[in-house]
Amino acid sequence: MSVSKNPAPIVSEAPNAVRFGFTPQSENWNGRLAMIGFLSAILIEAFSGQGLLHFWGIL
Repeated sequence: MSVSKNPAPIVSEAPNAVRFGFTPQSENWNGRLAMIGFLSAILIEAFSGQGLLHFWGIL
């Protein structure tokens, strides 16, 4: 019985590559885009003096 001591890594060499599906890379991109969206909402509220929904005219 032959057992491999060093199996090939499953994760790609490019950690920032854009891939579809439930992969570690997609979770990284999801977190980055969420941070950009959250920061933009805070900046809109800070500079306009209104909430995000009031700024867009939803409320």
